[in-house]
Amino acid sequence: MASPVRTDTEIIGRSNVNDVDTIIEISRTNSDAQAVIHAVQDNSDALFTWDYAKGARPKLERLYEKAKTSQWNAQTDLDWSIEVDPYEAFSIFTESNFEAEPGRDTARRLPTDSWGEAEWREFSLESFKWRMSQFLHGEQGALLCTAKIVETVPWIDAKYYAATQVVDEARHVEVFDKYINTKLGDSYPINVHLKMLLDDIINDSRWDMTYLGMQIMVEGLALAAFGFMQQLTPEPLLKQLLRYVMADEARHVAFGVLSLQEFYCELTAAELRERQEFAFEAAVRMRDRFLSQEVWERMGVPVRPMVENFLALPADQKPFQNILFSKIVPNCKKLGLLDAGDGWLRRRFEEIQVIEFEHWADTGEEYENFQNFTPT
Repeated sequence: MASPVRTDTEIIGRSNVNDVDTIIEISRTNSDAQAVIHAVQDNSDALFTWDYAKGARPKLERLYEKAKTSQWNAQTDLDWSIEVDPYEAFSIFTESNFEAEPGRDTARRLPTDSWGEAEWREFSLESFKWRMSQFLHGEQGALLCTAKIVETVPWIDAKYYAATQVVDEARHVEVFDKYINTKLGDSYPINVHLKMLLDDIINDSRWDMTYLGMQIMVEGLALAAFGFMQQLTPEPLLKQLLRYVMADEARHVAFGVLSLQEFYCELTAAELRERQEFAFEAAVRMRDRFLSQEVWERMGVPVRPMVENFLALPADQKPFQNILFSKIVPNCKKLGLLDAGDGWLRRRFEEIQVIEFEHWADTGEEYENFQNFTPT
């Protein structure tokens, strides 16, 4: 019997993907933002397999062998003696991001309209701290989710590879934390939209949902974000750090694609629809995450007009936010999720203005570009 079609309210908690009131209100529910420990119910079974034979899935075995020879040490392989000017390390935000776009009512002024160079410089710094902090928190989410994959995936080849990713993710948490604390000075708590997504991924009992949520959606976004930053930053330590992390992340996303391609071939149309809805929910949560609400609050700027203005911007004025989906959309297409059923996920990606990336290289192709990168 087919599963009932869920409404947007049931999937993402609101009937309109751009409902500013709900987006902002969700942030106000983050009551434990300053708490050190956050507990999430994990409903999964831990699966043993007594079949230890390697090689049943040759592509996963090759990925495992590559992972074993690609380890690097965050303490010794990076030059932490490099002096970093946090104001100059990375910035994509200028007043041009918030100028009146064509058709905007110029009588509707933004709080930033009176800002000068000093305010934009400070905002750029806070945005960088915030972004790096969310990368840090996301890497801890990946650490927990990959440990869960070791427990829950039924294939020994996948367990072997996932164990190497646990080590990778621990290293990523370590390296982002060190960069923030030694080069930037302070950090931000986890964004509520990111926390909700990580909670959902961990809470789901199905092992493939952990793959979809973390390996495809969260890690895919991270790979795109790291690549964007690595190309634009003039800061040598950050550039080197991101290059190391990207080589790991490409393997991680490839791991998800290889595993889910096989599994999704066995699913019914109703089961695939559930995965489409989960992918859409994850995409919306990640888009909402990059509305930078915490930065506006720290800068003393009213959040609502800034969020409204950003959501109203055309796609070509949101290059960083949109490029984040350049890995997610082609990977969803490769997995068959984009056009499964009646093409529901395609229409939803059109709605949030990211469908343009469907023909970009998927991570299976891109991974080949990282094959020859060996940490030294």
